[in-house]
Amino acid sequence: MFLDFLPIWGLLLATIAVVALALEGGFRLGKRQQLLSGGKSEVSAAMVGATMGLLAFMLAFTFNGAAGRHDARKALVVEEANEIEKTWLRAGFLAEPYRSEIRGLLKNYVEVRVEAASAKMDLQAATRQSEALHAKMWALAEEVGRQNSASITNGLFVQALNEVIDLHLKRVTVTIRNRVPTPIWATLFVLMVVGMVMMGTQIGIGGKRHLGMEVALAIAFSVVLFVIADLDRPQEGLIDISQQAMEELQHTLNNR
Repeated sequence: MFLDFLPIWGLLLATIAVVALALEGGFRLGKRQQLLSGGKSEVSAAMVGATMGLLAFMLAFTFNGAAGRHDARKALVVEEANEIEKTWLRAGFLAEPYRSEIRGLLKNYVEVRVEAASAKMDLQAATRQSEALHAKMWALAEEVGRQNSASITNGLFVQALNEVIDLHLKRVTVTIRNRVPTPIWATLFVLMVVGMVMMGTQIGIGGKRHLGMEVALAIAFSVVLFVIADLDRPQEGLIDISQQAMEELQHTLNNR
């Protein structure tokens, strides 16, 4: 995705630098225009206000989307933990050796999910391992089904296992694939640069600088973009997705 090559703290510093440079460039442009026009140049406050208002709208829109996906990720952790536990319990209906094999694979599966969420394992590697475990568990489920296709309890187990596999796709989609699109990031940065240049130009024409307020403005906009990026990168930054439900399940399964 856009700017993923930058660590999240690097993105914050880069954004502060871009905003500060845009303000400085606008200020110098305003001073130059003021000198060339003999003090008669000005920038429409309405135009600056409209640009900053559009930027604020885009920031709010993007933040709302990123926060919604963050909430969806948290809900999916609880839902997946419940479905894995249900599959574990229903595996108890199976005859040996299928019961022990399935439960062993489910333990490994939970371990992979917890390690991926805690950034101990790369997301791509975790996805591959999860899908390999799906294939092994489903192969065992097929064997169980062929041996007794009329069994209601076997059917309940297969249904629960199918839900676990479906939830994996949901988590991959929400965590890896559904993120802030590149065009939106590009729009945010373009609007931010244009708005800051216009504001800097207005300050330059006015002739009075307030460096403290300019720095505060640069930090404020950069922090908002930082929070959006933090919400958009589940394995980085300060905003974590609680894995308590999955960790408690791991503890429970390891003690059974």
